[in-house]
Amino acid sequence: MGRLLLPCTGLLLLTGCTLRDTPPPEGAAVVAPDAWRSDLAGTAPVDSEWWRGFGGPPLEALVARALDHNPDIAIAMARVREARAQERLARAALFPTLDANASASETRTVNALGQGIEGRTAQPAVQAAYEADLWGRISDQVSAARNAALSSEAARDTVRLSVAAATASGWLTLAGLHSRLRVAQDTVRVRQWALRLARQRGEAGYISALEVRQAEVEYQSAALISPQVELAISRQENALRLLTGDTPGPVPSAEIETITPPLLPETGLPSELLRRRPDIAQAEYSLAATDATLSAARKQFLPSLRLSASAGAVFNNALPDPVTIWSVGGSILAPLFRGGSLRAGVETAAARRDQAAYAYQKAALTAFRDVEDALTAIARLADQRALQEAQVANLRQTVRQATDRYEAGYASVLERIDAERALLAAELNLVQLRTDELTARVTLYQALGGGWREDGV
Repeated sequence: MGRLLLPCTGLLLLTGCTLRDTPPPEGAAVVAPDAWRSDLAGTAPVDSEWWRGFGGPPLEALVARALDHNPDIAIAMARVREARAQERLARAALFPTLDANASASETRTVNALGQGIEGRTAQPAVQAAYEADLWGRISDQVSAARNAALSSEAARDTVRLSVAAATASGWLTLAGLHSRLRVAQDTVRVRQWALRLARQRGEAGYISALEVRQAEVEYQSAALISPQVELAISRQENALRLLTGDTPGPVPSAEIETITPPLLPETGLPSELLRRRPDIAQAEYSLAATDATLSAARKQFLPSLRLSASAGAVFNNALPDPVTIWSVGGSILAPLFRGGSLRAGVETAAARRDQAAYAYQKAALTAFRDVEDALTAIARLADQRALQEAQVANLRQTVRQATDRYEAGYASVLERIDAERALLAAELNLVQLRTDELTARVTLYQALGGGWREDGV
């Protein structure tokens, strides 16, 4: 066997120049910032079921059903099974193959004397073959398949996190729509009362017909809001039912004012984010898989050693006893000329590795931006909400004063209508700000990885 390896050594020297390493692109390096731009501090841990702090049992049940029945998660889980099977397929190349075969024949021939001779022959055999992984090419292929499987698992976790965040955000949006509907219905009731009063005063001659028409227009404007919001509620419920893998139907909800904002999550250092988010892990495993594939492609230039053996027996009616047969052999295959296909394969693998490196860079930079955007949104939306609450309080007082002046005859209906119109817009805007502030917290939990890896490894 030592003599058989001498040609292999010579071929290795001839092809060694083709095994130059291809370094990853320098521009794809990722350097985490030292700290976050926003100084918004959080104290709550980013646990695996972070949505429990937002909506109570209705939201918990909705997210649990989405994680169990969402079609996208089911697709991602099937891809994980496929990737694991591909890993086992690649690992099987490390072991020898063993096959059994059997052949049988019955013949009738004529001998030199013109006599017919009948013969029956049976030949069972067992064959074994093995490719020695001299240079680690098969091990590289196994490593690539293993990292691809890990990448698919991280992709599944990314989908699960996205579904949980989409369900929580959608439920909060539904709660905001219910609050908008309540504001609209309250406004309709107030303007219905104001319209009756205006008609009575118009019939008594205290106000003009124009003022009565303006009161009717304001009532109709408020009444138009409810059907629009009810349509949005129906669509939002159907969207949430789709996330949970259900047919369209109602979804238990609440009003946005009844939801207490949860504590802000602890963001930690930006460098810790690289170990938290499943999408970054997916990009990292994909990079490792392409790097192993590149290593296997470079080793295609090296000779391969294949060993084979077979053993069997021949049974023939012309023989008194069966005859044992066997063979043992080996072959060395070294590429000499492939028309540039091997080099093209290496270049292809290197290009895919570089693509994966830049994809990892993009995933990391996107993660940093997502956290910064969420932190900034929470801070600025909180400021806007506080100002809007103060404005709503002032406008409610303004409406009361304008109504008192109108009933006492000191002001026209236009003054009261303008105050009510401003109050309605401010209340609707306040509902939207409260909804946006809560969904920004959901976005922050998602941006931080959602407790995907609590151990930080």
